[in-house]
Amino acid sequence: MVSQVDSGAGAAAPLVGIDPGPVTDWFAAHVPEVAPPLSFRLIAGGRSNLTYRVEDAAGRLFALRRPPVSHVLPTAHDMGREHRVIHALGPTPVPVPRTYGLCDDPSVTGAPFYVMDVVAGHILRDQQTAEAAFDEPTRGRIGDELASTLAVLHQVDVDRVVLGDLGRRTGYIERQLRRWREQYRQMAVQGVDHGTLVEDVGESLAARIPEQRSTTVVHGDYRLDNVVLADDGSVAAILDWEICTLGDPMADVGLLMVYWAEPGEGDPLLGTAAPTVAPGFATRDEVLARYAAASGRDVGDVGYYMAFGYWKLACILQGVYARYLAGAGAGDPNSVDSFPGTVERLAELADSTLAGR
Repeated sequence: MVSQVDSGAGAAAPLVGIDPGPVTDWFAAHVPEVAPPLSFRLIAGGRSNLTYRVEDAAGRLFALRRPPVSHVLPTAHDMGREHRVIHALGPTPVPVPRTYGLCDDPSVTGAPFYVMDVVAGHILRDQQTAEAAFDEPTRGRIGDELASTLAVLHQVDVDRVVLGDLGRRTGYIERQLRRWREQYRQMAVQGVDHGTLVEDVGESLAARIPEQRSTTVVHGDYRLDNVVLADDGSVAAILDWEICTLGDPMADVGLLMVYWAEPGEGDPLLGTAAPTVAPGFATRDEVLARYAAASGRDVGDVGYYMAFGYWKLACILQGVYARYLAGAGAGDPNSVDSFPGTVERLAELADSTLAGR
């Protein structure tokens, strides 16, 4: 399915993954007071599930999420699961967008999708965006806000919000290691050879798993560019719940630390200046200390969880690269030529972090 949309510059560009007529009919039946016709635009930045900005004739904005258009693994990209989590967290203190419904009929636009509000605010993807959006004092508060909001998520009573069956409550890291190792294997790309590096690091992680001390909702990809920040630096909404489950909350903490780059470091995925290298941001240790204070948890094993985070990102990025080559980018123009090298670098970072180097 291809529709023509205004890209904002020059001629209209094709947009893959949206069938405007049936999707508009679904909106009319499920979104109160929506005003057709609707316009659709792919929101740049995501490399897995696809997010579209939808605007109606009255100027109301919505976000539509659907899986990639091709090369989808059987257990990945579950729109029903993602919608369920956001909807369940809506009444809690966890900041999430309002949801309008899930369409599980693939005949509407080729795959299940769900619709939610667009939350106004700032999404920080690099140093330049961070410096343009916030002054130094406000940047200094963002680390506390990210850590405190993560602690709030990890305090949610999973049974009270009816998410107690979202996943198994024990053995989280063991299951994650098996899952990502298998997905890495399935997403092999001809001509790309990392030897046994990724598998060997996975074995080392499996041999050193810390005791899981608690079970919480685990976002799975908690980082600055998966949250919307209000003008005062607080978290207005957490986005991208694609791999959310129940498990060890320290996995979220470790991944946040992986992405919380300090001056002199690059983004572990992009190799560019991460938002947190801008002047004013808290240090990694300060963010970790704030989470420990807000949650009351022992964070002494964070090095292991950082190593796991690097390794998981290597496996995920291998899948992103394979899907891109298979045509699942839906028009995302950003180059992925460097991804094979980044996969190897992430696995090396996992190895060195696990070894304490």
